[in-house]
Amino acid sequence: MKTHPRCAPCLLSRVQFEAELSTKDTELQKKAILAGIEVLREYLVDGLPAEKLSTKIHREAYRVLGDIDPYIEKKKQSNEAAKKLLPLAREFVSEKDSMRRAILVAIIGNSFDFGVLGYDAEKEIVKETMLQQFKSGLDVDDSDRIKALLGNVVYLADNCGEIIFDTLLFEEIRKLGGKITLVVRGAPILNDVTMKEVLELGLDKMVDRVLTTGSNAIGVCLKEAPPELVEALGSASLVISKGMANYETMSEYDFRPIAYLLKTKCESVAEAMGLRKNMNVARLEE
Repeated sequence: MKTHPRCAPCLLSRVQFEAELSTKDTELQKKAILAGIEVLREYLVDGLPAEKLSTKIHREAYRVLGDIDPYIEKKKQSNEAAKKLLPLAREFVSEKDSMRRAILVAIIGNSFDFGVLGYDAEKEIVKETMLQQFKSGLDVDDSDRIKALLGNVVYLADNCGEIIFDTLLFEEIRKLGGKITLVVRGAPILNDVTMKEVLELGLDKMVDRVLTTGSNAIGVCLKEAPPELVEALGSASLVISKGMANYETMSEYDFRPIAYLLKTKCESVAEAMGLRKNMNVARLEE
């Protein structure tokens, strides 16, 4: 996916957010934002892949802040909040049509900001919101075609919080005899899952192996990826790409078949996919 002019204010808002997470020093916050503006001035050009711009701007913000993981507490809060909602999601998946429902739950996990929910996740209003999401279903539903390709799955993870819901899909894939290579970020960036969270949550015991992207690039940067990841992507029976950042990256490559599981929270991503904003998407491309 290519960069769109509307990416600029969105990226700057994320820089401001992570600066506020990192420090109460408003002068340092301002320096991070100004650094982000300079990145935009240089790299907001036609044809640039979106994740290259976002990687540059966040790396520069982290450098200015002197903070390698501004989201560290948010990630913990996200996982704890998601754990409280997991029993509700598990009950929904177990009722019927478990594979399709597990895919929907994984996508719903992508739509929630668990860092915002925090420890309010047990409140009835949150549960009611999730039940409404269950009822809305999939707007793009290739789940039957996805189900036929689960022999050797490479699963590109996205955020903390939502990874808790992904575990229900891991279970369904393995029930059907599929093997899973879970791929997480090689170093902290935003609230994405890294090997640290994999080990803390015991995710390594729920899949067949875990690889990293090799760096803190947004999505997957093949130039920075370890050879074993490139080989795994090339030999997979199916690549499952969770979330918008992974879509922005993987849509630039030719790995097939690939299943994009995401909520179109961003107008630019929705447009790139030929869809509307706020759709639950399970799209297979072969």
